[in-house]
Amino acid sequence: MPLPTEIARQLTEEQIAFVHRSGLKAEVLEPGFVRLRMPLQGNQNHIGSMYAGALFTLAEIPGGALFLTSFDTQRFYPIVTEMNLRFRRPASGDIQVEARLSPEEIQGLEEQARQQGKASYLLELQLTDGNGEVVAESRGHYQLRLR
Repeated sequence: MPLPTEIARQLTEEQIAFVHRSGLKAEVLEPGFVRLRMPLQGNQNHIGSMYAGALFTLAEIPGGALFLTSFDTQRFYPIVTEMNLRFRRPASGDIQVEARLSPEEIQGLEEQARQQGKASYLLELQLTDGNGEVVAESRGHYQLRLR
């Protein structure tokens, strides 16, 4: 069964020390939907825009956050197998990302993982600034694995 929201929030924001230090916040954690935000403050690079590693972190973490809110955490665990990030423009403020999986996708992935030991899925995401402008696009390949 998926984790309660507050436990999922704590794990998303605090379990990985690097993520905790970055100040990443889970604004919405629901079955099949997450919205995360990375603050500019503390994550600037040498020219004052957001550091590429912070953007990469914001692009990668939704896969785990979706897992915590959507899948049976007692039976499965997630891994990322490949991640690509395309930078579109400098990020000069806080950046957010949203990720979704439909109930049908969640059910199908769990069924495939139960039968085959793992199930692969793709998250193609857009990282946006406060004006809704896309600053980066990500393509993450994840696997749901049977424990």
